Formats: sequence, C-alpha cells, structure tokens
Amino acid sequence: MLGHFLSLFWLVGLAAALTGAQWRSQSIYQVIVDRFARTDGSTTASCDLNLDCGGTWRGLINRLDYIQGMGFTAVWISPVVKNVDGNTSDGSAYHGYWAQDIFQTNSKFGSSQDLKDLSAALHARGMYLMVDVVPNHMGYVGCRDCVNYGTLSPFNSASNYHSPCTIDYSQQNTVEQCWLGSNTVSLPDVRTEDTNVRNVLNGWISGLVSNYSIDGLRIDTAAHIEKSFYPGFESAAGVYAVGEVFNGDPSYTCPYQEVMSGVLNYPAWYWITQAFQSTSGNIANLVNGVNRMTTACKDTTLLGSFLENHDNPRFASFVSDLSLIRNAIAFTILADGIPIIYQGQEQQYTGGETPRQREPIWISGFNTNSNLYNLIKTINAVRRQAISKDSGYVTYKARPVYSDSRTIVMRKGTTGSQIISVHSNRGASGSATFTLAGSASGFTSGQAVTDVVACRALTAGNNGDLSISISNGQPLVLFPTAQLGGSGLCGGSTSPSSSPTATLVTTTRASSVTTAACATPTSIATTFRVRIATVYGQNIRLVGSTAQLGSWNPANGIALSASGYTTSNPIWSGTINVTGGAGFQYKFVRVNTDGTFTWEADPNRSYTASGCSANAAVDVTWQA
Repeated sequence: MLGHFLSLFWLVGLAAALTGAQWRSQSIYQVIVDRFARTDGSTTASCDLNLDCGGTWRGLINRLDYIQGMGFTAVWISPVVKNVDGNTSDGSAYHGYWAQDIFQTNSKFGSSQDLKDLSAALHARGMYLMVDVVPNHMGYVGCRDCVNYGTLSPFNSASNYHSPCTIDYSQQNTVEQCWLGSNTVSLPDVRTEDTNVRNVLNGWISGLVSNYSIDGLRIDTAAHIEKSFYPGFESAAGVYAVGEVFNGDPSYTCPYQEVMSGVLNYPAWYWITQAFQSTSGNIANLVNGVNRMTTACKDTTLLGSFLENHDNPRFASFVSDLSLIRNAIAFTILADGIPIIYQGQEQQYTGGETPRQREPIWISGFNTNSNLYNLIKTINAVRRQAISKDSGYVTYKARPVYSDSRTIVMRKGTTGSQIISVHSNRGASGSATFTLAGSASGFTSGQAVTDVVACRALTAGNNGDLSISISNGQPLVLFPTAQLGGSGLCGGSTSPSSSPTATLVTTTRASSVTTAACATPTSIATTFRVRIATVYGQNIRLVGSTAQLGSWNPANGIALSASGYTTSNPIWSGTINVTGGAGFQYKFVRVNTDGTFTWEADPNRSYTASGCSANAAVDVTWQA
C-alpha cells in the first residue's frame, strides 16, 4: 500500500522553488487558518477557543490586504491536511496538527481549489506561501493502547509507528521515539527512520509542494525526529524549511541547522522575553546570547526570528507596558534571520497558555490603525529599504555595538545602508541619553540620519558620534537619511519635491548647518511606480534609451518589485540613481510567464532629473 502512494506522488514534478537565500529577504506573518478570517467576512462571530471557529483559506484570501499592508511578503499557514473529527476534552483539531490522512486536504478550511487559489493570490501580489507540516506524528481520538491504525493514511499499520511510551526529555532517543499527546487524543509517533516510511513522506511532500505551489515549509516538532531524516525530506520538497526545535540551549538547537536550512530561534526567544518583559529585565543575557548564536549556529541569517507563536503565551500576556512590547517587536524584526510575526501581535492580543493565545483575529475588525500594526509596518519598511539598497544586508551578521544594563544597540548592514537600532527596557516613563561612537555605528561626521520610528532627524558630530536620546522608553531605528528615497518613510520620496518630514536634531559636536540656494543634486534617487495588474509568474521591467535601462533591450532592463502590490492597488516599483539634469525616454515592459515580452503602448515616456531634492518619484499607469 505504501508503494502505491509513493508511485503516485513521485510522478508529480517540483514547483519552482524559493531558495533559502531568497527567503532571507522575506518577512513572515503566521496564521492559524481557523482563527484568522471567515469566508462570510464576519467580525463578530463568536469563538470557543477549544473548538472550530470557522476560519478558512477563502477568508484569508479576502484579507490579504491587511497582511500586506504591514509589509509582509510571506504567509505561514497552519497544516493543510485532513485531521481527526470530533470535540474532546482536549478540544478539536481546529489547529491542524492531528493528521488523519496526509493525502487529503482539510475540508473545514475549504476545498483543494481554495488552497490553490490562496497560493495564486499570494503569488499575484509578489508574496510567498509557507505551509506547516507534521511528519513526526498522526492523530487519533482515543487512548494510546487502543489506536485503530486502519483509520490513518497512508500509515495504516502499527508497524509504521513506534510503540507507545512516555518521553523523558533527558533522553534524546525517547524524544524521537516516544509519543506526544494524551490518552484523550493520542499522537502515534511515525517510524521516520524506516526507509519505506521515508520514501512515502518524501513523495508526499514533493507532491504537496508542487500541487499547491508552496514556497517554504515550517516543520513541526522537528526535535522529535532523528536528524538523518531531514536532508532527504527537504531535498524532496525542493524549498526552504525551518524546523521547530523548542529548546533554549544553542548547543541543542543549532546542530539541527546542519541537517535543514533553518530552525526557529528559540534561544533568542528566551533572551528577548527575559530582557524586555519588565524594567528589570536581563539585557546582558541578550547581548551574550546574540554573540553566542553567531558562533554556535551554522548561519543565523537563515533562522526564524520570533517573539510570539501559537504554542507559547503571548508576550503581552505578562507585559502591559506598550513601550516594552514595541522594543521587543522591533528587536525581533531587525535581528538576524527571517522575521516572523504571529497573528494578533499587531493588535496587542494578551492570550496566555493554550488555547488562550489562539484568539480569532476577526474580532479586532482587522484594525489597520493600531499602534503595533503601524510599528510593524514601519520596521518592515525600513528593513525592506535596507535590503533594496544593500544586497549584503540579509547576510550581514547583526551584532551589539553598545550596551548597558538597560540598553542594547544593534547594527545590521554594511556602511552606507546600515540599520542601527536602539532598544531598552526603561519602560514608558524611562529616558536616557548616551553617545554612540561613529566607530560602532559606521556613521560619518556630518551624516544625516533619521529615526524612522519617530521621524526624527539627527546629524552625526565629529567622528560620526551620535547623541542618542531615549524618550518614554521608545525604541529608535536609525537609517541614513540619504537612503530613504522611495521608502515612503518619514516623507521619503513620496513626490518629486518631497523631503523627509522630520524634526532636526544635531549632536552638540556637529558642525553648524547653513542654508544654500536651491541647486539640482548631482544624483537623484528616482523611484518609478507603475500601476498594472499582473498574474503569478509575470514581472515588470523598466526599459529605456540609456545603458542603465538596457538601451531599449528588455532583457537588460531594470526589474521592478511587487513588494507594495495589492489587489486594489497593483503597483510595481523600482528606484534608480539618475544624474542631475539628465533626460531619457523609457517604457514599461511586462515579462510573461513564458519569458516573452509585452511592451506597453506608445508613445515613449520622457523623464528629466531636476529639482532641489535628492529624491524623486514618478507615478504612472500602464499604457494600454
């Protein structure tokens, strides 16, 4: 029987894969499908947190604007396979982690076509799909010793499972071979070390990724499977995989990165939580921990960086001070690795132990004006801007460049496009001032820097030193002002004549500022934005009369980004540096799914770089 499933699924080819290198640039929003959005669009439907509440893939499709509006480029969804039915004293399988048949999708979340439509809807926006998978175990409503294995698929024999036993977490062999779950809902532990079982799982994941155009995987309970399983499994999937290794010790967690691309950074989760959960939190442990992870793990830039998830109490369940929450979130997004925000963080949900941290998002009304929604939007935007300006940003190892008992300052990115983030646990009533040396930050004498959180401008003094002022315990995220063009942050490049709208603050040792007559800059960072609806697999390029724009050869044109693309506002954009006073002709070209080119209609467009600002923007609609 197992061979039958294997032959079926190896016939399916792999979908185009998103590599680990490409995942580094993404920002992930984690969704429990049952708790995010309903097909009927209700924002008042009640929800018993132990039972099914009605969230669907179609409901998620209808609310993608909410997610993309925060700047996320990928969505991680809970498991998609058929689960056990029924309500128990342990609750129902609303979460998706109690699989009954891995070759069927979960009809409670919608049809298989709905799942395909979700994947297509994300891809049409230039976004990506990560799916949670559970190769470790299946699910059965009943005691461990009375499992009817014939109800499970494809592993329908007791010989496909380890014998029931209780885990002793001091013994790794029992972690890998004994059972999770309870005598109410058993979780039969799959014999993943068996060759035939591995072949079936590898064939299944290959087919799942291909059939639903999945871009990445989150592997549940990864530490409960022997390490030798993962290289073949990830290779069969053909996409980046990040494993859940729920352990705070880097010496335990990091070795799993030797057998899969990434792991969730649970050690950092412990340190971040301890540092910012109160005004007496332990900053020193966080500083030491960051440095330790850099050497202990194979590649910290491929880890999953998070503050909350569906398994642990929400950070806001034991922290009410919003300034502490803001510091912790900013740290998480700007740390090494791929940032992950769990649904509800942006609404400051306060749920504690399971299932209380699995609240429905619809009761928030999908509020896009909340404090944390807008903070996350800002931090995602500056991270995206840094990546667009410096291809090495995502591989640069973030490091502490200043710390004291209440403060940690982090640097990520090479000089010229670096982000310097200042985090403290001083709380809403706390303030502090200190000097950050230019040798630590990489800023230079007289350089203009913007704190994008408060839209506050600073100017570096002698040797690049900055006088840092923490007010009301708020984090600071500093970025070179000259690099803000096209970001939309603090007024950056929102129109051809715009300039950052920020309050100017200079260090006491900075040179005096004089006002000069308007003169066209020698180089103008010009952002071109074109409104055009596309489908998955299509791309847009900027092509023109200069060598920079490919000399009218679309194969050599500038590839635009869909990072700001939404169904209601389908915008492709890109920024180029244009010599002041220079002019050229240009057009936009669509790259079709088969690699052919479609030019927009005549006439050619014209542009001349002029004006007083070092930034400019051109907003147009595709000429049909």
